[in-house]
Amino acid sequence: MIVPIVAYGDPVLKKKAKNIEKEYPKLDELVNNMWDTMFNASGVGLAAPQIGLPISMFVIDPAPFSEDEELEEEERESLKNMRKVFINPKILKEEGEEWAFNEGCLSIPDVREDVFRKPVISIEYFDEQWVKHTDSFSGLAARVIQHEYDHIEGILFTDKLSSLKKRLIKGKLANISKGKIDVDYKMRFPNMKKGR
Repeated sequence: MIVPIVAYGDPVLKKKAKNIEKEYPKLDELVNNMWDTMFNASGVGLAAPQIGLPISMFVIDPAPFSEDEELEEEERESLKNMRKVFINPKILKEEGEEWAFNEGCLSIPDVREDVFRKPVISIEYFDEQWVKHTDSFSGLAARVIQHEYDHIEGILFTDKLSSLKKRLIKGKLANISKGKIDVDYKMRFPNMKKGR
């Protein structure tokens, strides 16, 4: 089931998410809803806070990046089959020299900016079957994971921008929080006037 994506300005996006227990109610349904919602919005990742739940969980499927001709064949292949659920994740290490990539976010439509992140990460997490993993990811996969991980830490990609960039996009962000934006997927806006 497709659920609305929470827009910039909603307090849930700034909350540090809580870990969940194995008995979390209707977890399978939640995972399926997150996939449906993410694919419907043409996203490559979605964190639970983005659908209004302050819990430590996100899903990623960076397959669309596998079409990028500039990437090496090996990375393109690995991105094709990387559909994963991360529950209670913990980044253990971020390594390498930071690199910039133009990021966007389903909660902040029509805003894209270069964000610097480290290229290699190690992360511990549970999958949807509650199997524990410790994996390393690099390149775009690592970036998508870092972006979604930030969501469960209450951090948005816009928080990582310079003060000048933040000032330049301030008006756009205010409009998003008021619902003054056209998107082709369901959204929930924090500051919309009733009756609109």
